Amino acid sequence: MAQKPEEDDKVRLDKWLWAARFYKTRALAKAAIESGKVHCRGERCKPGKEPRVGDEFVLRTGFDERTVVVKALSVVRRGAPEAQALYEETAQSIARREQAAAMRKAGALGVSTDGRPTKKQRRQLHQLHDSAG
Repeated sequence: MAQKPEEDDKVRLDKWLWAARFYKTRALAKAAIESGKVHCRGERCKPGKEPRVGDEFVLRTGFDERTVVVKALSVVRRGAPEAQALYEETAQSIARREQAAAMRKAGALGVSTDGRPTKKQRRQLHQLHDSAG
C-alpha cells in the first residue's frame, strides 16, 4: 500500500491555501481563487497552479489584503503554529493591515448610525474615504 507523502514538490494552490489555514475548506479556497481574490505576480491564479517556494501571493480575505511569501509546501492541514511556518507575511502587508484595522475602528467609533448622516458626518466620511484611497 502506497503512503501519501506529507511534503510534496507538486501541490495545488487551493490545497496549499487550505493547509496554510487561510481558508477553512478547500472549496472556499477554490472559490476565492476563482473569484479573483488570489493573485500571483499581479495576475489572477487558477486553483490548479503549483506554488513554489519563494512565490509571492496577494490574498484578499474579508477587509484584509495579505501579501505572503511561500516558505514551504504541504498537502496536510496541521495546527496553526505549523501552518504559519509554511508562509511569511511581508512587513508592508502587516503594516497596511494594521493601518486599515485602525481606520475601521476609528470609523466605527466616530459615526453614529441613527438615521441619515448630517452634513458634518458626510464630510467626515468623504475625508475618511479620500485619505484611505
